[in-house]
Amino acid sequence: MRIILLGPPGSGKGTQAQLLVQRYGIVQLSTGEMLRAAVAAGTPVGLKAKEVMAGGGLVPDEVVVGIISDRIDQPDAKNGFILDGFPRTVPQAEALDELLRHKHLKLDAVIELRVNESALLSRVETRVAQMRERGEEVRLDDTPEVLTKRLASYRSQTEPLIHYYSERRKLSTIDGMMAIDEVTRAIHRQLLALGAVEPKTHARSAAKSAPAKKAEAAKKPAKAAKKAAKSAKTPKKAAKKAVKGTKKAAKKTVKKTAKKTVKKTVKKGSKKGPKKVTKKRAKR
Repeated sequence: MRIILLGPPGSGKGTQAQLLVQRYGIVQLSTGEMLRAAVAAGTPVGLKAKEVMAGGGLVPDEVVVGIISDRIDQPDAKNGFILDGFPRTVPQAEALDELLRHKHLKLDAVIELRVNESALLSRVETRVAQMRERGEEVRLDDTPEVLTKRLASYRSQTEPLIHYYSERRKLSTIDGMMAIDEVTRAIHRQLLALGAVEPKTHARSAAKSAPAKKAEAAKKPAKAAKKAAKSAKTPKKAAKKAVKGTKKAAKKTVKKTAKKTVKKTVKKGSKKGPKKVTKKRAKR
């Protein structure tokens, strides 16, 4: 699964990217981090980037694309990735399309987190005011003035990407003003609708199977105890059954004996009767 998250500063892209990484087992690719790693590793594109940065210039798009190309070939990016901070412009998006085409890969989704800029500025103003009241240090890049400049830069450079990906039927827009968990659920639903993820992802299944295994393990001692209790009850049950059987047998024997006695008595009586009558008649 290969995703791009779009949205102005403060829209929650970083938070959602981390949640996607945890849920789907993919990697977050930050251009800044990739550049630093390539420079440290001394790769050909890393050395080229180092030369440009040393001269105080901006790293050209082809160098950044080369670094991304190297990075997505690494084993941990096999299951997919989220691009963070790239592309920022339409030419970068075109270069990325060409790179993915060359590697026979496709972009699964471009998620735009749409937010209300006035609400974002209001949030920052409130946060800064609260920090100052508590006597905390306010970061230089976390002020309404800096955010205003970054929003203007986003509108001029990155916002055209919304139209670019919309034309290619890759764009999905989600309300970034919702609560964090609601935004996460909305992104998941969208990825399901696009077929970018299976209804039951590996991460989700793993998360579900862990508690299930624990529950099964917890049930085992209970089952054993139940079995033991049942075994303990067995002699008592058997004794009860034996007594019941004995009583039944005794009752049956008594009944049988009584029946036999009555039958014998009746038979005996019937034999004596005719003999007496005969003697009487003989006397007469």
